[in-house]
Amino acid sequence: MDTEGHSPEPKEYAVVAGIVFADWQSDHRIATHTVTVEKVAPYQPGQFYKRELPCLLALIETVTPRPTTIVIDGYVTLGQTQRDGLGAYLYRTLGECIPVIGIAKNRFADTPEACEVYRGQSQKPVYVTCMGMTLEEAKECVQTMHGQYRFPTLAKAVDSECRQASPTDTP
Repeated sequence: MDTEGHSPEPKEYAVVAGIVFADWQSDHRIATHTVTVEKVAPYQPGQFYKRELPCLLALIETVTPRPTTIVIDGYVTLGQTQRDGLGAYLYRTLGECIPVIGIAKNRFADTPEACEVYRGQSQKPVYVTCMGMTLEEAKECVQTMHGQYRFPTLAKAVDSECRQASPTDTP
């Protein structure tokens, strides 16, 4: 799942996209879902989830059957102390019954080395965090995702879907 329109500039909407795939090694999607959410909360430093969480929930409502695992572009927990990130809020809001894995391209301050996953021939890791499963399980899922590059094929695809679904005449 990914959202577009989440920069600090004021925006009145956000576009969120998600794809459904059969298994971790899949190179293709079963379904694509996009939702435009009007009237999103303003960006507040340190409270990113207040803006993004309603968007993710709106997208999840469109997916049937409900996903068995959710992968987000970003962090579930933050730093050594594992403070709640967007994915942690999502996991709790969904009743702690659907595991959430976060794949982040950029290192958040004091992210533990244990969160690093090197894919393909890349010398730069992605950062994996999770709730609802062990970190080792989540890292194995991400490691086995299709694609020979740093960021998995379907993670790139959902980012592209989100950008394509965003209106070009942004407010």
